[in-house]
Amino acid sequence: MTSSRATLIQVAERAGVSLASTSRALHGTGASPAMVERVRAAAAELGYSPDATGRSLRMKRTFQVAFAVADIGNPVYVEMLTAIHEVLAPHGYRVVVMSTGHTVASTADLVRSLSSGFVDGLIVSPLRTDDELVTAIMQAPVPVVVIGRSLEQHGIDSVSTDSAAGLGQAVAHLLEIGRRQIGFVNGPLDTTPGAARQRGFDAATSGPAFTGEHAETERADDFTVAAGLEAGRRLLARGGLDAVVAANDLLAIGVIRAAGELGLSVPGDLAVTGMDDTEIGKVFQPSLTSVSLGSAERGRLAARLVLDRVGDGVEPARQVAVGPHLVVRESTAAAPSKEKRAR
Repeated sequence: MTSSRATLIQVAERAGVSLASTSRALHGTGASPAMVERVRAAAAELGYSPDATGRSLRMKRTFQVAFAVADIGNPVYVEMLTAIHEVLAPHGYRVVVMSTGHTVASTADLVRSLSSGFVDGLIVSPLRTDDELVTAIMQAPVPVVVIGRSLEQHGIDSVSTDSAAGLGQAVAHLLEIGRRQIGFVNGPLDTTPGAARQRGFDAATSGPAFTGEHAETERADDFTVAAGLEAGRRLLARGGLDAVVAANDLLAIGVIRAAGELGLSVPGDLAVTGMDDTEIGKVFQPSLTSVSLGSAERGRLAARLVLDRVGDGVEPARQVAVGPHLVVRESTAAAPSKEKRAR
């Protein structure tokens, strides 16, 4: 017999354990796997559903964590969100997705608008960071974890990646397969990813380590497919390139579309790499060579950090880094020989 109004006491009696053990097992804290399985089986038999409102009042928590990003449609953030949910859900937390807008001021306003009665914590991945945003985060009434640049000097938990090094891996790969005329389509330089990836490209294409013949940059006004198409048209119209590195996968797809408009084949005439290693890049034709920046792993790590803070953790701020690695697919191949080019 099941009842939608079964109580926690009834679940404890059915499982044959104490009330405290039942509560810990259902909340995923301090209970053995066997205990959790036993209690959850009893709860399922009785049709027990936790009273979220009562639980929140008793524990003075909302059991909600906000995830705030500039573009909720970007596949990078979708991968992060999925990973964040996978970490938080077993602990009874819901994820509230919020849009920050593209300006620092709008992101800072969102952080200031949060209250401990709305969410228990915030994970934010800002495109841009300045003193106003840092101050808002430091004064926030709930724990905040930043996915992006390290903010160690401000005592803020963060999860970062070395996208400059990742950009260098992409350039090195293109040189290894014989490409010598390399272009770079970047996004806005006043963003954290734009600035880091420009540094990476400049470092990789200067000095004795660069064995290519030419390198140039074209900047898009956003990190979208449409922006990549426009920037790709401008860059490729100048001619002479046999490879393009794009600052993310969406820009890379735009570049490939621009190449098609000009009658250039990818990878035959033009090798193209992206960054972020998103699902859309994997299924695109040709499948996209891309630098993985560990989007899902960064989401998982950020979720664990915010859980620790919500759990009254008082440790010093922590900075966690995820390393980049190149994933080679169909959009890059060895440059054709001079004889083949002449045919």
